[in-house]
Amino acid sequence: MEYTRLGNTGLEVSRICLGCMSYGDPAASLPGESGRWAWVLPEAESRPFFKRALELGINFFDTANVYSYGASEEVTGRALWANARRDEVVLATKVWGRMRAGTNANGLSRKAILHEIDASLTRLGTDYVDLYQIHRWDPNTPIEETMEALHDVVRAGKARYIGASSMYAWQFAKAQRVAAEHGWTRFVSMQNHYNLLYREEEREMVPQCLDQGVGLIPWSPLGRGRLARAPEAGATKRSETDRFGKTLYAALEEANDRVLGALDALSKKRKLPHAQLALAWLLQKPGVTSPIIGATKMPHLEAAVAALDVKLSTDEVAALEEHYVPHPIAGH
Repeated sequence: MEYTRLGNTGLEVSRICLGCMSYGDPAASLPGESGRWAWVLPEAESRPFFKRALELGINFFDTANVYSYGASEEVTGRALWANARRDEVVLATKVWGRMRAGTNANGLSRKAILHEIDASLTRLGTDYVDLYQIHRWDPNTPIEETMEALHDVVRAGKARYIGASSMYAWQFAKAQRVAAEHGWTRFVSMQNHYNLLYREEEREMVPQCLDQGVGLIPWSPLGRGRLARAPEAGATKRSETDRFGKTLYAALEEANDRVLGALDALSKKRKLPHAQLALAWLLQKPGVTSPIIGATKMPHLEAAVAALDVKLSTDEVAALEEHYVPHPIAGH
């Protein structure tokens, strides 16, 4: 395993982060909802992935309060503390999504943040998280209210660092400016939608983060599995039930197919799995600290770590990138 600093902090993280959305409760739902988490692994099937990740040297684990409506945090906490000491692990979770019916059950108000951090810590079985992230931008709450609440979470010792996830670059810049003006804690990481099929982040967000020393920890680095299998491979249980995932790549299917074809050609040429090559491409991009990978089969996890040993030539990178065309913004 390779390790690096998260942005310009002193925090050391593995160059592969295990995303824990895949582990939780398949039956989790809110009133009037069904099937959203049908594809996730229950706790007994999830446990081996945490153990193997730790054996492979992964020390960075990412979850969110909304994943299986809290069950992912519970599974993640129990699995980690059964196999590792707290100081060995870099644990990240997120806040923003709706957790229950009724008012004040989502968003980034002071009330929501201060309630949800305590709930997350209880489910995770720890006194603090290393990285507390806002899952999306909240247009209904002044950013000053959000940033002050996050600062108070850090001052209370409940989080060591704060991070953000998908939003426009101007929104991220505004949040950082507000924090700087008031002497509040600033974001150290950006968890953005970034992969071979979706590179719009290279226009503004990536350059901004490089300039400001913010670490990139991309989500969906394998395009919801599209970059992990041959073009002729069939659908998976997740791809059939993941409603949000279907919205990410619905546009420009023909252009996406050309990118997938280039990846398939390189996979055959180098005799390496598609996932390894797609991750190797992302790991070589400037500013990328640690892609967040999901794994519901053990070979997925093994292949992700093996990508660290794959180096792509300039010509190979060019071949993978040449068919990309501008995409509509997706994932915010």
